[in-house]
Formats: sequence, structure tokens, C-alpha cells
Amino acid sequence: MATEATTASKFQDPDLRPVSQTPEFKPETAHDGLRFWQFMIAGSIAGSVEHMAMFPVDTIKTHMQALRPCPLKPVGIRQAFRSIIQKEGPSALYRGIWAMGLGAGPAHAVYFSFYEVSKKFLSGDSSSSNSAAAHAVSGVFATVSSDAVFTPMDMVKQRLQMGEGTYRGVWDCVKRVMREEGFGAFYASYRTTVLMNAPFTAVHFATYEAAKKALVEISPERVGDDEEGWLVHATAGAAAGGLAAAVTTPLDVVKTQLQCQGVCGCDRFTSSSISDVLKTIVKKDGYRGLLRGWLPRMLFHAPAAAICWSTYEGVKSFFQDFNGDPNTA
Repeated sequence: MATEATTASKFQDPDLRPVSQTPEFKPETAHDGLRFWQFMIAGSIAGSVEHMAMFPVDTIKTHMQALRPCPLKPVGIRQAFRSIIQKEGPSALYRGIWAMGLGAGPAHAVYFSFYEVSKKFLSGDSSSSNSAAAHAVSGVFATVSSDAVFTPMDMVKQRLQMGEGTYRGVWDCVKRVMREEGFGAFYASYRTTVLMNAPFTAVHFATYEAAKKALVEISPERVGDDEEGWLVHATAGAAAGGLAAAVTTPLDVVKTQLQCQGVCGCDRFTSSSISDVLKTIVKKDGYRGLLRGWLPRMLFHAPAAAICWSTYEGVKSFFQDFNGDPNTA
């Protein structure tokens, strides 16, 4: 008994405290039961599918917006389409698609992951998670980050779309631009792109979240509280993409001018000043020139956003099931 008492007192020594067991490591989730890298993969897949599917429409828009030295005449979608097919064949509609593939995946991975993290940070645990302001500001943060990744390849893509044999491919374009114009040429349109995409994204995300919420409230019997159908994502995405595209068309025209300058007779500018480019467009083509390509731009972004959001939410749902998120149970 004395031995047992001595042993007990030994373990009651205040200097000998039991060491707490290390808790099981679980990667912290960022939002919606997903980890950061899963948002990146979902965004990358969604962006790649969106841009690849709608690439021919983007090619037509680029041709309509390019500014040539000669006096301009109104060019419709059918005219631009026929001109491309007659001069270069159907394959010209997909020229530059590899540049798009190289840029769209990484850029959208940054885009959606920054959006989700920013939305969680701005919303916190309060009711502001459904705030249009939180969604809009998160969208602006996302686009500033993703445009830094996407702008160089977008410039290469547009030059290849306009090239008509000027460049042999993506890497030939990259090497020649670097050699002839310097690294700065890849970011000549970055300021314009950010100034265009910041309001575009703010309108896009705020409209998407509002439209999604409205659609769920309109027919709650068809859409559960915890599981929104793909039709809701597609419809809300189409509305958001079309509206945002219409609002920001003038800046998209400026961006195209800066990225295609010097290619196939397109005007070359002495600076990348947005105001200088705007003045040149108005001088040569009038104010209507600022709206060139608005219809194919809307025809691109409405279905592209529908494809992108439904794909993105679908991949998110897959990861939630994979992670065993209780919200999806």
C-alpha cells in the first residue's frame, strides 16, 4: 500500500503534468466546405470550358473591334463571319485558341479562389454574406489579381486572331513581341483591362448572386435550400454576363486596339493612354466606334457566363461530396 501511495504521489507532482495529445490535423477549409486549392481547380476548369466553347464568337468580336487606317464602315456579325470564312477558312475562327487555353485556366483559378476568399473575409459570419456590396468588392479584388495572369496571353490570343499568317503560333508570337516591342507590350492594355473588368466583375457578381437568390425564391419547390440546380446557375450567369458585357463594351474596344496595334494594318499608338485611344477611335469612327462588337460581346458573355457558372458550381458540388461536407448531405 505504501508503494502504491508513493507511486500515486509521484504522478501528482505539480512539475509533472500530462502532455495533451496532439489533435488530428485537418486542412482548414476556406469557404463552402472547400479548401483553397479546390476553388482553384473548379475555377480553372470552368474558365477553360467557357472560353474554349465560345472562342469563335470571340474571334468575330476581335475582328469587328480592330481599328484599321482606312475609313471604317459598319460591320455586322454576319459580314465579319463571312469575311473570315471566305479569306481564311473555318480554322481561322479557332486561331489563337491555344493561347487562350494557356491563359484561361491559371487566370480563372486565381479569379474564383480570390473571389471566394474575399467574399468570406468581407462577409464574415454575419448576414452580409448575401450583400451585393460584398460580392461586388470581392469580384473587383478577383479581377485585379487574375488580369495580371491573363493579360499577356490575351494579347497573344488577339494578335493571333488578327494575324492572317503574321505569326506561326503562340511561341513565335511571344518571341517576336519580346524581341521587337519588349516585355512591356504584353501589359500595354493592363490598365485598360483592369478599368474594364473591375466594373464588369462588380456588375457580374452582384447580378449573378442577386439573380440566383431571386430564382431560388421564385420557385423554392423546384430548388432545395441547400442545393441549387444547374439551371439556376446557368440562368443567373447568363443574365449577369450579358448585362456586364453591355455596360463595359467601350473599354473592351480600347483594350482590343491596344493589344492588336501594328498587326495587319491596325493603328499603332504612341502611348497606352486610355484617353488617347478613345480620342483616336472617336476621331476615326465617331462615337459609334466605341460600341463596335457590342452584340457579339453580349452573345459571347451571356452563354459563356452560363457555362462558366454552371461548370464551376458543378465542380464545387463534386468537391463538397468528396470532402463529405455536411451542407451537401
